[in-house]
This record gives sequence, structure tokens and C-alpha cells, in this order.
Amino acid sequence: MTMDTIKIDDKEYKFSELSEDARAQLLSLQATDAKIAELQRDMAIAQTARMAYARALNELLPVAATSH
Repeated sequence: MTMDTIKIDDKEYKFSELSEDARAQLLSLQATDAKIAELQRDMAIAQTARMAYARALNELLPVAATSH
């Protein structure tokens, strides 16, 4: 597969032979995939920060007395 060849559903297409509309849809799909990847990275960062905040909060809470 070359840089000019696009594989979709196990079929190869030459980018240069796609219609203008198909190229636009492909570029939109690629941009959307990039945005999803960016959002997934942001979510991982936020989840890591949340765990750190929860751990820090837990360390600041008073020790609860155990009841018998």
C-alpha cells in the first residue's frame, strides 16, 4: 500500500481516483479519528489527575474510629 492508496473495508483505493466528495469525506473521517484520539488522551490525563486528587484527599481525611 503506497501513500496514495487508501484501504477501506479491506479494499484498496487510489486517493487520486476518488471523487472530490469521497476525498472530502475521507479527510473528514481522518480529522474525526484524530480528534477522538486527542480526546482519549485528554480523558486519560483527567482520569490520572482524578485518581491523584482522590489519593491526596484520602491522605488528608481524619482517621475514622472503628466501631465494635
